[in-house]
Amino acid sequence: MLAKDQVINTYRALNNWRSFRLKLFIEGIIIGILSGLIISFFRWSLHLVETNREHIYTFLKNTDWYWTAFWFIALAVIAFTLDRLTKYEPLAAGSGIPQVKGAILGFIKMRWLRILWVKLLAGIIGIGAGLSLGREGPSIQLGAVTAQGLSRLLKRTRLEERYLLTSGASAGLAAAFNAPLAGVIFALEELHRNFSVVVLLPAMAAAMTATVISRFFFGNDTIFDFFGLPFLPLEYYGYVALLSLVVGLAGVVFNAGLLNIPRFYKLFPTPFSKIVFALFCAGILGFVYPQVLGGGNELINNIAKTPYTLQALLLLLAGKFIFTMLSYGSGVPGGFFLPMLVIGALTGSVISNIMIALGLLDPFFYSNIIVISMAAFFSASVRAPITGIILIMEMTGSFQHMLVLSIASIVAFIAAELCRSKPIYEELLARSLQSANKNDGSHCERQRNVIELAVCSGSPIDGHLIKEINWPEHTLLVDVKRGESDLIPIGDTRLRAGDFLYVLTDDTLAKDLRKMAEGE
Repeated sequence: MLAKDQVINTYRALNNWRSFRLKLFIEGIIIGILSGLIISFFRWSLHLVETNREHIYTFLKNTDWYWTAFWFIALAVIAFTLDRLTKYEPLAAGSGIPQVKGAILGFIKMRWLRILWVKLLAGIIGIGAGLSLGREGPSIQLGAVTAQGLSRLLKRTRLEERYLLTSGASAGLAAAFNAPLAGVIFALEELHRNFSVVVLLPAMAAAMTATVISRFFFGNDTIFDFFGLPFLPLEYYGYVALLSLVVGLAGVVFNAGLLNIPRFYKLFPTPFSKIVFALFCAGILGFVYPQVLGGGNELINNIAKTPYTLQALLLLLAGKFIFTMLSYGSGVPGGFFLPMLVIGALTGSVISNIMIALGLLDPFFYSNIIVISMAAFFSASVRAPITGIILIMEMTGSFQHMLVLSIASIVAFIAAELCRSKPIYEELLARSLQSANKNDGSHCERQRNVIELAVCSGSPIDGHLIKEINWPEHTLLVDVKRGESDLIPIGDTRLRAGDFLYVLTDDTLAKDLRKMAEGE
């Protein structure tokens, strides 16, 4: 669509706001159906290859050595395939969440069809081969590019496309984890970063629809099996605060590991050699420590039900942490969302064992500490506490434990803030943009579009007249929405927190404008 047509159609949408929101809601349902089907296929394929991987290692442990040699040759072939796929479409590499975040903010231009099939194929191959990666990041990106594909086929404006990208990301997480509310909140809290009705409606429609599709194939069971989790007595809440502080510090270490693992991989001359190294590590671990392979959701269920010694838990924690760093650092498509929760659960399990040994915790509440630790670890790493609370409740079925999960999340959040640790997805996006080649066609081109800004309390433009604001050059404020009211953006209009601004500008100025509106 030509830039002139983009602007004209955006003006039409702003002038017919109610019908625009209804159209987005309907499109959200369509995105939910398409994303739900694609991600259900992704989940089914991963289950199939991971089950077969277990059979392969069982066979290799009881057969001649040359079959093992053949398996490592196969891993090298897989490494070559993953290397070629990621070179063909670089934006399909890694988690996918920073890429989606960048696309929504207008910093990155994604090629939806290439990312769709590369992410799907490479994710199945890499995770299936045993790398400690999760399906949630790829699922979020798969949902987002599905929405982008629909937007391009229907020739929607870029303003509308960003709403649809948020909806697709919401559907992706919802279908991956059978967690519709967490999908919505994550898309709003972490990706789009505002809760306007025009964002909320299509995101909810997509998440709920995708969850229905997912449950049709996989049933209604929660991802983690913590049925009948008891209430934690109030006298333990002081220990919860201390636990969350320790887990928050562990989340800081986790983020530091992810951000610094590229330094280790500088020792390897080529991307192919990095992937071979990670897959050969997976091959060795498959014989000696298969529990740390793959995403790890079954490992969480096992530590909750099966008694492990403190030494065994420490080995699992160290093995999962190190192998997750190596797997993600190799650059193949796959997320660290699920491995992050596994590491949080293992951290909580270690602390729980210590507390029980010291007589500070009744063993009856062992599983509570695991669940609390997952929420705290997520909050410290991602810095999205509301998402963490709702996600853990939906994944474990522990809906009566919101208070203690909230306490844990906020304490871990504060611990990470005091350590000056940055939110992991924001930092990964920032580093990606810094290192990106400016001439790479996958990144944002200079185009004039209408972008949406939410005015936050205390921001540089909150409470100021439009004429008093030092707007960037080549910027035009075209509409102001306050609740259900439309304000004419004249010089004497005073902006207030909660207003939504629609600004015609160069995409390269979007970041500066958001800083003005959000006060960052």
